[in-house]
Amino acid sequence: MSTPGARSTGARAPGAPAGDAGAADRQSAGAKEERPLRVLGIETSCDETSAAVVEGAGDQVALRSLVILSQDVHRLFGGVVPEIASRAHLTSVVLVVRQALADAGVALPTPGATPPPDEPPIDAVAVTHAPGLVGALLVGVSYASALAHALGVPCLGVHHLEGHLFATALEHPDAVPPFTALLVSGGHTLLLDVPAWGEYRLLGATRDDAAGEAFDKVAKLLGLPYPGGRHVEALARGAGADAAGADGAAPDDAHRPAPRFARPMLRANQRPDDADYYDVSFSGLKTAVLHAVRDAERRGALAAERAGIARAFQEALVETLVEKSYRAARAHGRTRVVLGGGVACNGALVAAMRRRLEPRGARVHAPSPLLATDNAAMIARAGLFRFERGERGALGLTAHASGPIPGLVAERERETRAG
Repeated sequence: MSTPGARSTGARAPGAPAGDAGAADRQSAGAKEERPLRVLGIETSCDETSAAVVEGAGDQVALRSLVILSQDVHRLFGGVVPEIASRAHLTSVVLVVRQALADAGVALPTPGATPPPDEPPIDAVAVTHAPGLVGALLVGVSYASALAHALGVPCLGVHHLEGHLFATALEHPDAVPPFTALLVSGGHTLLLDVPAWGEYRLLGATRDDAAGEAFDKVAKLLGLPYPGGRHVEALARGAGADAAGADGAAPDDAHRPAPRFARPMLRANQRPDDADYYDVSFSGLKTAVLHAVRDAERRGALAAERAGIARAFQEALVETLVEKSYRAARAHGRTRVVLGGGVACNGALVAAMRRRLEPRGARVHAPSPLLATDNAAMIARAGLFRFERGERGALGLTAHASGPIPGLVAERERETRAG
């Protein structure tokens, strides 16, 4: 797609001719060969307009196309402006969907064509309907509903966070249940046990700021651009020995060694029945960074100590998430840990998770940056799962700013029911 800021990936099935994507009717021994199930996904929950096509069944699903159009304008405001996001989705959703279909070799029927096609080119349309910015979600839901109605196929509402759970499996075939899941993004931080698709046990969550939100706010304190995650990571990576005095000499009063921030809700004497055993909290960590920045500014040393502060913040956040994930995997006997959400792009988090878990027999699966951030591939994949379960959507599908993942049960609630 030629629009600035758009990313497009397309792939055809092996041996399929151009414009067919392996999905057209083919003759084999005089019989009509059935094509695999095909779902179009649409994502407009925040500031990315995205569309994708997946094909397959069960855990054998292939990504045929993915288009993501990012709204870079929000960088000017230091955060997403809902009204601007909604208007941008309105102007781009049709073009993005058309491009995704074209990349997958899917041709929509000509309006009023006679005779009508034997079967629709897709089996369902899946669209993010919660959670997110309501105005932005409504753009995707309205368009998806109209397109599905015109094609005579179901329109399935998909929960955005369930999509993140499916994203990694599109790249790592082993990232399937049972597993421990850590969903970390700008709006959410959840620790889940996933015994099967559609069955999610909530173990822990943030009690205040999400991990990605903490990264963004710390980036602002350090004078870094929005979104802040990758900028904080890059600055922290450059700290190295400089944070403690690169020349080995004792720092003077103006240039102190990098701080070490407390690990929130992480204590050596915690027990599994403690209310905060799996939960996290980042508001206090963010406040500690604020005080460190103000102290460095007072001494005129912020430029010299900024990287050390970034590294100390990232280490505290990462260590907390890793230890909580390790506890969950160990307690539930899981040998796979799946990461999802934008913060899963953080290389320090993924590396630390692997150092902690893989020597103890657990594989860690993290999505690529393309599938870690908001995208329609994960929505199409989750929609395909729901379609195979027999769900066909409902009239009057609408958007919701919040709401639990379908099938989510809090672990303590589950234990209470079982008792």
